[in-house]
This record gives sequence, structure tokens and C-alpha cells, in this order.
Amino acid sequence: MRPLLLALAAGLLLVACDRTPEGEFTGYVEGDLLFIGPQEAGRVTALPVSEGSRVAAGAALARLEDDVQTADLAAAEAALAEAKARRDKARAAQQRPEEVAILEAGERRANAALDLSRIELERQKSLVPKGASSQANLDTAQHQYDQNRASLDEIHRQIDVARIAARVEDIAAAEAAVLQAEANRSAAQVRLDRRRLNTPDAGLVQTLYYRVGELVPEGRPVVSVLPPGLVKVVFFVPQAMLPRLAPGLPVAVSCDGCPPLSARVTFVSDAAEYTPPVIYSREERAKLVYRVEAKPDVPADARPGQPVTVRLQGGA
Repeated sequence: MRPLLLALAAGLLLVACDRTPEGEFTGYVEGDLLFIGPQEAGRVTALPVSEGSRVAAGAALARLEDDVQTADLAAAEAALAEAKARRDKARAAQQRPEEVAILEAGERRANAALDLSRIELERQKSLVPKGASSQANLDTAQHQYDQNRASLDEIHRQIDVARIAARVEDIAAAEAAVLQAEANRSAAQVRLDRRRLNTPDAGLVQTLYYRVGELVPEGRPVVSVLPPGLVKVVFFVPQAMLPRLAPGLPVAVSCDGCPPLSARVTFVSDAAEYTPPVIYSREERAKLVYRVEAKPDVPADARPGQPVTVRLQGGA
């Protein structure tokens, strides 16, 4: 009889110890990691960080081999330079300045010949009525004048053609080729930049999944980083406590070997974590618990994975 009484007393003591004080809940610290990795496979050539080190936003985490990407960028830059040269040529005159200068010299020579033939024609026109020259000489002078004037007109047209640019369609095609080459160069620069893995936010380096010299498959992370803003406290409350919880509610967080923390509720789940098969009785409804998340005011003081005790504040 006495052993039975001792067993019952021990059971009651355990039940009493297992009871959690009103408004106090157990939970843990959780962190959402950033997994930084390449979009294309490659071999790791540099790892300037170590596990546990703190990095600033934009800091370099790793670098992958980029020989192919560097060559692609050089080829894209060369293609862009060629496209710009073709566009400039299409916009410029059809012939070089030296060739236009030759045509202008011919223009001056044709002007001189036309002036001389005009003088001769006027002289013949004054001599024929006086009988000092024949009609044949007048006809020859007129023919020479007409020929020289036609030659000068031809040179004028050649100079005009030499000075005009290419057709509008050719210039538009050259400009489109430049835009395409610029887009190709930008794409090549982006592919090269992606071989340098940087962190988008400041945080603590958690794990290095690869080492220098190892080949990283496409889409696999090389480094994981935990930003302070992604640290949260997770705890569970019974369904009867839900009316007392709302986003913005302050809570006190305590744990073994760490300073007291303050946090604010950011999320209250509307789905139960545990649902018994039958929930008609009050005893079964008491087994329902809901996930609640709170963000620490000082995230650096919270360590992911650490068990904590959460107490409601603010008159809750």
C-alpha cells in the first residue's frame, strides 16, 4: 500500500511541475537563412569569408572561375565597337574627304573651261554678223559651251552624291545593330558579375558548403548567411489564448545563459498545429495550439535553435 501511495504522490508532483504558469509559453529562436549560390555551374576560386564571421551588405562571399564569361564580354565589346563604326560610317558622307576634294578640283577645272567657252561663243556671235567669221565657227563655239556646261553640271551632281549620307533605311539598320550589340555586352557583363557572389544584406555567415577548388552545380548554395532581420522567436499558445494575441503585442523572452530579450508579435497563425480526431469536449479543445512569431528588438542577442520562454506583456 505504501509503495502505491508514493507512486501516486510522485505522479502528482510531476503533473504539478509540468504545468506552465498563466501567460507563459515555451518556444525557440528560428532564423531564415539566405542561401547564396551561382546561377551557372563553376569552380570556386576564392572564399574570403569564414563560418561565424559577420559581413556587411554587398560584401563578397565567394568567387567562381570566370574565364569563359570574361572572353564573352571581350567579344561583346568588340562587336559593339564594330557596330558603332558601321553606324558612324552610315551617318557620314558616302565618300572620304580626299575623294570629295578631287571632285571639287574637277569642278574648278570645269568652271574655267566653261568660262573660256563662253568667251569664245560671245566672240563668234559678234564676228559672224560682220563676216569676220563663219557660221561653222559659231556652231563649234556653241557646241563647246554646251558641252562644258553639261560637264560642270555632272561634277556638281557627283559632289552632291559624295556628300550625302547613306539611305535612311541603312542608317536605321546600323543603329539597331548598335542597340543589339549594347544589349549583348550588358548581358555578358551581368554573367561575369554573377561569378562574384555577394550578400544582399548584412549578417552572420552560417555555413560554407563548398571549398576552394570544388565544382558547384547550378543553383546550389555556396554560403548561407543569417541577416538579423530574419531572426524570430517561435512559440505556441493554446486556442483559448488567441484573443489575447495580436501583431504588435510586446512579449518578454528569456533563455538559459542569455540576457532578457524583448520582442513584438508579428504573426499569429489561424491554423492549429495539432487537431485531435474529436474536439467536442473541453479537454480536447485545450490540446489545440497555434504558432505565434515575434521579432526581437535586438536580433543579435538571439541565437537560432535556442529554447526560450515567452511571457506576455502589455496587459495581455
